[in-house]
Amino acid sequence: MISTIELPTKNLEANYTSHPAELVRGGEVNAKYTTQDLRNAIPAHCFKPSYFWSFWYLLRDLTVAGILMYTAHNYIPRIGLSFARYFAWAAYGYVQGQQMTGIWVIGHECGHGAFSTNDYLNGSIGWLIHSSLMTPYFAWQSTHRRHHIYANNLGKDHNYVPLQKDKYASLIGVDIEHLGEMAEDSPIYTFLRIVLQQIVGFPWYLTANITATQGSLANKNSPSKYPLGNSHFLPTSALFRPEEWHLILASDIGIGLMLFGLWYASTRIGLGVVALLYVMPYMWVNHWIVAITYLHHTHPDVPKYEPEAWTFLKGATATIDRELGFSGKHLMHNIAEFHVIHHLFSRIPQYYAEEATKAIIPLLGDAYHADKKRSFWGCIWESFTQCQYVVSNDPTAKVENRAMYCKGGPSPPIELVWAELD
Repeated sequence: MISTIELPTKNLEANYTSHPAELVRGGEVNAKYTTQDLRNAIPAHCFKPSYFWSFWYLLRDLTVAGILMYTAHNYIPRIGLSFARYFAWAAYGYVQGQQMTGIWVIGHECGHGAFSTNDYLNGSIGWLIHSSLMTPYFAWQSTHRRHHIYANNLGKDHNYVPLQKDKYASLIGVDIEHLGEMAEDSPIYTFLRIVLQQIVGFPWYLTANITATQGSLANKNSPSKYPLGNSHFLPTSALFRPEEWHLILASDIGIGLMLFGLWYASTRIGLGVVALLYVMPYMWVNHWIVAITYLHHTHPDVPKYEPEAWTFLKGATATIDRELGFSGKHLMHNIAEFHVIHHLFSRIPQYYAEEATKAIIPLLGDAYHADKKRSFWGCIWESFTQCQYVVSNDPTAKVENRAMYCKGGPSPPIELVWAELD
């Protein structure tokens, strides 16, 4: 059987229509069920986007966001008591941030072809949505596609790839045999690192491809040790194939138009008002994208795999469904609640995700991972402190037969992690 590193990756990464299991080793769940078996268990209509429901959720979200923005702009400044006015702005930013995250999720659906069956419609709406939320649509679509192909592959994944034990020990300047003696970071330092991740994590990823590996680069011959060399904004970035340059440029044009729109709005209503109406909610969007993606792919009891051991089904099922309550279901379209099914079949629209999940849980058995009863915020703390590097579950086993699990320890200096992953 050929390994993933021997596959024709150039053609593979240009393929947006085939299911990943058709492009790489598909594998089996519980040594029994294939991707096709899982697909057969899901009602057929779950694979067919509904124009009615897709546009219903899009128009509903835009309407709610518009009402929130109109109300905040026209009525919050009238609140006389300063404390109450500050609280109202903070509440607006939080709620609007969740609603804008829901709109971003619909753009994410477009990127997967789950919004409609028309690729041009998906691309047009996705570009408009993500550009308005400072996300380079086609650039992100390209790398996100590779993340879905290689999820939890330590050699090729794009999102939250942990360091292996030897590299981690090297970064913190400790001999491998002494790692177990290292104490965790102080709570205040851990808190500050989490805050930093939540504030700048997504822009940092878009700019420098942090948390990914060198194996995630599409252009293996392109240099990556110069400013923006691994950026989602540079048409010649090592992240992209040469033939994608025009799509990356289109993504940049979308971001540029949005920045111009924000500047123009600031000349009409003031920079401070623009910051309150748009920038503050956007910071919450950034937070939710980072937090949700981080917790989908980081858990001390859920494995990662070396390339030799990895298969598509191993990687796709090594994700975790979380719980965000009312806002997760009604504002953010269950993006946290039903992520396993999304990795197995990314073309299933969000409004069918729950139904599809329930259909395959009996087949997945223990391979289905969910952590929905604990605090979402507590889980962030757990993952941040207990998932610093990975070790093999059985060092004596052959590479193709082992899995890698996270271990805790102090956080390496940020600039060293960046250099290691850049």
